[in-house]
Amino acid sequence: MEKPRVNRLAKESSAYLRSAAHQPVDWHPWSEEAFELAREQDKPILLDIGAVWCHWCHVMDGESYENEEVARIINERFVPIKVDRDERPDIDRRYQNAVGAITGQGGWPLTAFLTHEAKVFYGGTYFPPQDMQGRPGFTTLLLRLSEIYQKDKVKALENAESVHVALEKGEALGRFLEELRPEMVTAALEAMGRSFDIANGGFDSAPKFPHSGAIELILRRYYETHQDWLMTIATKTLEKMARGGMYDQIGGGFHRYSVDEKWVVPHFEKMSYDNSEHLKNYLHAYQATGDEFFKEIASGIINYVNTVASDQEHGGFYASQDADISLHDDGDYFTWTLKEVEEVLSPEEARVIALHYNVYQQGEMHHNPAKNVLFVDMEPEAIAQKLSRPLEEVKALLEKGKQCLLEARNQRPAPFVDKTLYSNWNGMMLSAYLEAYKVLGLESCRDFAIKSLELLLANSYSPQNGFFHSFFDGQAKITGILDDQVQMAKALLDAYEVTAQRRYLEIAESIAHHLLESYWDEEEGGFFDIAKIRSADPGLSTKDKPIQDSPTPASNSVAAIVLDTLYYLTDKDIYRQRAEELLKAFGEGCSRLGIYAATYFLALDYHLSSPAHAVIVGRKEDQLTLALHKTALTAYRPKKLVSMYEPDGAHEDRLPPVVASMLERSDKPLAYVCAGFACAPPIDNEVELEATLKSFGLSDN
Repeated sequence: MEKPRVNRLAKESSAYLRSAAHQPVDWHPWSEEAFELAREQDKPILLDIGAVWCHWCHVMDGESYENEEVARIINERFVPIKVDRDERPDIDRRYQNAVGAITGQGGWPLTAFLTHEAKVFYGGTYFPPQDMQGRPGFTTLLLRLSEIYQKDKVKALENAESVHVALEKGEALGRFLEELRPEMVTAALEAMGRSFDIANGGFDSAPKFPHSGAIELILRRYYETHQDWLMTIATKTLEKMARGGMYDQIGGGFHRYSVDEKWVVPHFEKMSYDNSEHLKNYLHAYQATGDEFFKEIASGIINYVNTVASDQEHGGFYASQDADISLHDDGDYFTWTLKEVEEVLSPEEARVIALHYNVYQQGEMHHNPAKNVLFVDMEPEAIAQKLSRPLEEVKALLEKGKQCLLEARNQRPAPFVDKTLYSNWNGMMLSAYLEAYKVLGLESCRDFAIKSLELLLANSYSPQNGFFHSFFDGQAKITGILDDQVQMAKALLDAYEVTAQRRYLEIAESIAHHLLESYWDEEEGGFFDIAKIRSADPGLSTKDKPIQDSPTPASNSVAAIVLDTLYYLTDKDIYRQRAEELLKAFGEGCSRLGIYAATYFLALDYHLSSPAHAVIVGRKEDQLTLALHKTALTAYRPKKLVSMYEPDGAHEDRLPPVVASMLERSDKPLAYVCAGFACAPPIDNEVELEATLKSFGLSDN
């Protein structure tokens, strides 16, 4: 029997690269070897950047890269390189910027044509295999670009150089601000208010992307001002998202974004980085309102992650779940025909489910009009009235119907789950799970977060280089990415808060020192997205300092939050100084970016108004110490820090100075609540501690 043909990608750890191992294209992973071959053979480079969850990447793979004739042209005329955008965000950022500079758009798959020096002379996204509607097909494009490169190479090289020079100048960040002002945050919030979709929630029009950082900022400001318009934006957006098809109504968790303004039809892939930030939003909305609906959605996210998107045995959060099973599928695993619903449920259950989730003969999916996206169309109360049935009976039928649908769906072939552990996305989910412990008291979330943190510390971290980017099948790969360091540093600080284990604080400090030494821009402030030593790679020579949320929180903004948190915990001025320099460096540019720099404004608000800090002093084995600590963690107040110290004198030099100055000698555990440069009197009971934490240091506006 003839052995199946495989290319170089068969041995790669990336699921996206391995999925192309059978293709007739002679793919290379990103490597110096590929660039050297291009130089030797004097061929341009075809760069394909995509992801295992990307529907149109699969389409282009099937239409073009698995086509023998297309592969023959590529292999004869180009050196092809395939990159996983999740595994190499540093490469993806640069080539998205380069192709965007040429075409005005980006996305995945990203198709770029490079010189030997890794500079782009042409690019785009998805290309159909044949010419259609005046647009050149991929085959035509390959032949034309190959001919241009060989016959008019000087022009191709000039084009590539002009794009590269433009990118070298970087995004215009504006002038370095002399002063950081609270009015900057207020102006950003007012701009968010103007772009709010009053009818459907969210911001702007279709396609609708979530803006989790904006929701966090809005909830934070509402806590301080009680302005109704802020709460309206937050709750309406979160309600509409959770009742729409972007939320998996029977399996929990959110899909990536909605193609329509009403949050009905999503792109069906589920990303770790989305669900971590959604989880924080819904937890905080529950705290702010007491509405059980938000708690229910947060619990649904946790259930999805626990059952599908994490390694419960060993620890770690998986990267993503694909949208599709095959090329001709578009969310079929997640959608239902009316017939499919009726085959699974009793007639009574099917009727109630159909009314609740808008399931009819005609659905929402263009590729199969019978397929319905499940979204909440009719509330139980309205169904009960329509069917003249008791409300409790309708609710019971709904719950039974949902469970039966989930059990039936679990029998379908499930979309692929990428089990790679990316440090940056794990850091985000670690923080979200620790927040779930604080808000909901879920010890299982706390314990799994700590297990996952310890797994990454043991296998994907070195004191010299910080966190590796990816960990899969026992192998850690790729160092020197800023986002991994800042997100894991933030998770470590959250773990320190929850466990009071000083080791986590010390590792976070070690990472901060590494960042300031290896990533900090000494000339203009802010952090580069990769360690300075890695810019020797020709494809990474363009400097980049990420400040725009895209859609994950911008790593420079998260870095500012980490630095300020370290300052508040350690009283070391260097952290405060660098945070201020960073925020001043990006301030003018972020004011133009508005909602797309929401995390920057979170960081700025955190910097300008010191958080409330609850300091518990008591022996850890004392039940009152533990009770005070738990109360401090649970009490709702945005911009809050919690730390716990033993009263043995050995740790007094680590106490915040204002606490150390008023420390009382007592055998009884005490809590100190400070805000700014003032502290409330020592507290020895949980009720008073919660009340003080919620109000101390706040103005009466």
